Amino acid sequence: MSIWDVFAHKKGKIYLNDTGDHSCEGYYKFKDDITLMRDMKLNHYRFSISWPRILPNGIKSDHINEKGIKYYDDLINSLLDNNITPIVTLYHWDLPQVLEEKHGGWQNVSMVNYFNDFANLCFERFGNRVKYWITFNNPWSSAVEGYETGEHAPGLKLRGTGAYKAAHHMIKAHAKVWHTYDTQWRNKQRGQVGISLSAEWGEPVDITNQRDIEAAERYVQFYMGWFATPVFNGDYPQVMKDYIGKQYGVTVRGKTLEHKTNSSGQRGLEVKADSVTRSLPPGRKSAQQGLGTSRLPVFSSQEKSYIKGTCDFLGVGHFTTRYITQKNYPPGRGNSYFTDRDLAELVDPRWPDPGSEWLYSVPWGFRRMLNFIKTQYGNPMIYVTENGVSEKMQGCTDLCDDWRMQYFKDYVNEMLKAVKDGVNVKGYTAWSLLDKFEWDEGFSERFGLFYVDFRNKNKPRYPKASVQFYKRIISSNGFPNQREVLTQILRAWCR
Repeated sequence: MSIWDVFAHKKGKIYLNDTGDHSCEGYYKFKDDITLMRDMKLNHYRFSISWPRILPNGIKSDHINEKGIKYYDDLINSLLDNNITPIVTLYHWDLPQVLEEKHGGWQNVSMVNYFNDFANLCFERFGNRVKYWITFNNPWSSAVEGYETGEHAPGLKLRGTGAYKAAHHMIKAHAKVWHTYDTQWRNKQRGQVGISLSAEWGEPVDITNQRDIEAAERYVQFYMGWFATPVFNGDYPQVMKDYIGKQYGVTVRGKTLEHKTNSSGQRGLEVKADSVTRSLPPGRKSAQQGLGTSRLPVFSSQEKSYIKGTCDFLGVGHFTTRYITQKNYPPGRGNSYFTDRDLAELVDPRWPDPGSEWLYSVPWGFRRMLNFIKTQYGNPMIYVTENGVSEKMQGCTDLCDDWRMQYFKDYVNEMLKAVKDGVNVKGYTAWSLLDKFEWDEGFSERFGLFYVDFRNKNKPRYPKASVQFYKRIISSNGFPNQREVLTQILRAWCR
């Protein structure tokens, strides 16, 4: 049992009190799903191995569930039989519940060794066939939404400390797993180990305003850089250490923001007025609260050396972009990851808003994010591990997802521009193959290329129009005649 099994059964935690007890039933239908992949001409498939399915008590020395091992053996073998490369994520948020109850989960450094034991078991059992390993998928969400806001499992609200502590231990765990593979398995198995990070872009509201420029940089560093900078460079971004710890005082420009709604009902924020205000030091956060040390944990010099360079490739999950402006949070607002950043996020009311309230289609931000990674981290090998768009819950089945085709067209196009810029992008994975349980949103948001009828106990899959469009992209390894393909598909599917 995982922390999500428990969390989802707590009333009010998931939209409409949905649970993941019966979602896509992929455990029983994986052969059918692989047939769908083969028909789409997919050449790779990313999935996660459930820690509690393999180790029900979370600890390797306690008990290994051989039935769980067999399931993943069968899945991996079936993928390879169909010429589909498995890309395996070791942690997609499903911590064994027993480790949360007994040890406090990722608040406890003991998770580093427990996770390493689990990963080592996976290398031992599956590594002769799996050559691409991802340690953590979007650890930002696990840390912030699991231990700061409480929106995700395990639902803790340890504001100002919980997220930083959880992330600290996840980074250590990632590094240990990388070293375990490097020393014990790499020469035998010839695989690679990376990490997949959520990487949303932040654009300054005013590109001529230095404070907005710096705020946008902070947004990216507090988001992706929080994890990427230690993995590539050995320590947290300097701006995080400065803002959460101690620094000097400056004068900042404040913004007055007004909520706006356009004629289409799209929401956003608009800058209405400027005013110059005197701030306390931007790095004041811990010092203001009378703390002798920073709330951001510190890596020792040995740990910095150990963590630095523990990434064979970087997985990038990108969905959207925000405009960013400087915003001061007074000490009376309390400790918080969000107030530590001293910024406000804005959206343009004109941006398309097809589904999730947080997801606006802003393709140009994707290219900028990829180029940022190239410049910031020495142009590492990149695999885009998540990119896609949802639709709002509707009363009827809508297989004519023209907005999703447009989203893919625009975002893949920006990725190809980044490749021409010299960014080392090696692969792209759409999110997601199937509609599924979307965490705290339950089944209310559908990201899938295939529609799943969750009301039917057999969970049948129905292809949306975007399946054919995505298949054309795969077959062409890019775009054929974009306008012609879109027109043909829309005529066939959306009459």
